[in-house]
Amino acid sequence: MGKVLALAGNPNVGKSTVFNALTGLKQHTGNWPGKTVSNARGTCDYNGRQYELVDLPGCYSLMAHSEEEEIARDYICFAHPDVVIAVCDATCLERNLNLVLQIIEAAEQVIVCVNLMDEAAKKQIHIDIKGLSKELGVPVIGITAREEIGLERIFLTLQQMEKQKSHKLLAFVYEGPVERAIGMLEPAVEWATKGEENTRWFCARLLDANSNLLDSMEEYLGYSLVEDAEVAGALKEAVEYLAQAGYSKEKISDAIAASYIRRAEQISRKTVQYGKKDYDRKDRRLDWIFTSKKTGFPIMFIMLLLVFWITICGANYPSQLLSDGLFWGEDKLVLAVRAAGVPKMIYEPLIYGVYRVAAWVVSVMLPPMAIFFPLFTLLEDLGYLPRVAFNLDHCFQRCHACGKQALTMCMGFGCNAVGVTGCRIIDSPRERLIAIITNNFVPCNGRFPMLLSIISMFLIGNAAGIFSSFLSALLLAGVIVLGILMTLLVSRILSGTILKGLPSSFTLELPPYRRPQIGKVIVRSVLDRTVFVLGRAIAVAAPAGLVIWLMANFKVGDATVLARCADFLDPFARLMGLDGIILLAFILGMPANEIVMPIVVMCYLAQGSLLELGDSQAMWTLLSQNGWTWVTAISTMLFSLMHWPCATTCLTIRKETGSLKWMLLSILVPTVAGIAACMAFTFIAGLVMA
Repeated sequence: MGKVLALAGNPNVGKSTVFNALTGLKQHTGNWPGKTVSNARGTCDYNGRQYELVDLPGCYSLMAHSEEEEIARDYICFAHPDVVIAVCDATCLERNLNLVLQIIEAAEQVIVCVNLMDEAAKKQIHIDIKGLSKELGVPVIGITAREEIGLERIFLTLQQMEKQKSHKLLAFVYEGPVERAIGMLEPAVEWATKGEENTRWFCARLLDANSNLLDSMEEYLGYSLVEDAEVAGALKEAVEYLAQAGYSKEKISDAIAASYIRRAEQISRKTVQYGKKDYDRKDRRLDWIFTSKKTGFPIMFIMLLLVFWITICGANYPSQLLSDGLFWGEDKLVLAVRAAGVPKMIYEPLIYGVYRVAAWVVSVMLPPMAIFFPLFTLLEDLGYLPRVAFNLDHCFQRCHACGKQALTMCMGFGCNAVGVTGCRIIDSPRERLIAIITNNFVPCNGRFPMLLSIISMFLIGNAAGIFSSFLSALLLAGVIVLGILMTLLVSRILSGTILKGLPSSFTLELPPYRRPQIGKVIVRSVLDRTVFVLGRAIAVAAPAGLVIWLMANFKVGDATVLARCADFLDPFARLMGLDGIILLAFILGMPANEIVMPIVVMCYLAQGSLLELGDSQAMWTLLSQNGWTWVTAISTMLFSLMHWPCATTCLTIRKETGSLKWMLLSILVPTVAGIAACMAFTFIAGLVMA
């Protein structure tokens, strides 16, 4: 394997764009050892040389305050990549230089890539690349990664560094007293590490006394520096000197952090020129619209409505095409196995059970996901989603939860399993658990078809055409708002009971608004999210199809196992405004929410395999004949909104939390809330009707 290049930088600077442009499809993802944070690696070739690239988690500092920052810091400082490529945003260089200076101090070889030079030019921001290189003491390259402009210079610079055996020329200098304290420590640390380590950096970290970093240093060295007699003596002397100079423990850390900020400010003043002072005027105007108290929430609701309307309108036709194609394939399979003489008892459960459920999941789940996820990613690329988190931050803070939960909640609209995985962005374990447990209160796209069919049959009456789809989207958005309110309510209850605590502070960057790269967004969202989620859903749903078929075709006495179970559940279900068949359908639909309604139809028609009536009028007639009223419809919608997560999400929760206890609690909380809501609504509806 060739040289290892580590890509580091703040979030939203285009680091992953650089990684994708350089590696193409030669990449794979996993997790960092013992962590839940993604680990993306890839390879690329240039002039016959192969390079391995590691895409480190985005972070704001190497003074780790989160799991992502801890991973990035430990890799840069202790894994010794051959070169660290520090990616910056040209439109806000000063803010990025804080991390760049820390990387240059810690790493042996560094190349700084100033990305988004095209956007900087549009805003009349001029960066002196040569001057910046001189100030930092490392090579600096200006690039536009989205257009793949300047990327080749990375490799040319690498080759030049190899020929010149280039190393950093400048040492980072702290304020006077801290520098003298480092000088007091250096001889002892250099002797203890046998001169093989970055002595100045180790000294500064010992003075900073970050316990998390000291643990990582100990793990890397194989021994504790602070327990070395000479180092401990020198450290005590240095700390006493700083105390006499008026530096408490907290002030030492503040002084070290302030040194980076001051130096970043000095470099920025020398190397960055602004053609116009109001270069960010457009962004500030848009922020005033999207984040103000008067317009922020209404625009969020309109955006939500628009996304669901596009998803609903766009998914209907391809979903029907997929369904027709897959069930045509089912007919051909049946003919083929019959011609081959395969016994009925073998092919019926496999085709009418396993294949039919898998086909159902694909035809119902794929089109809305293939529309929703690209729309979601477009809003992400545009820069709007961080504004959503900003708007909802106050709401979640009042619930003693984290504002980042707004982002994971939005991910749950596409798939709750993706939303649970997205909770990794929340640093506090307590707040991460709250976000995981409550994520199921927002309906995923697997629940949309049932919610929409019930809305169209029982709530919007005779509306037709485009008005029908708009009204359906409007009512669905109303259901989702209820889910958001339940998320906030349950988050507050959890934070006041089993997960007590105050909300933590966090850094939420509002990135510049950018024109999304539509082609890349579609490919990335379809490959990274849609196909991945669909594959996991099929893997769980297909075996469930076999169980459902067996229950529908094997009898106990004069009734099938399915009918016996429905009769058993019926008395309890009636208290919730449902019936035994509906409740059983939710239970059997746990592997995939898409199959709940087909199970209901199958049971009402007493058939042995999943069915769906293509005509909504025929469906309405069937449901009405089996006792459905507007109370049943709304109760079913409420329970669809608030019940246990699907099996894929449950497995994801188990994996993310590493605990069966939290998975069971994540099942219990929404289920209890759903049962209570359905019973309360049924009781109130009974009083109104009486």
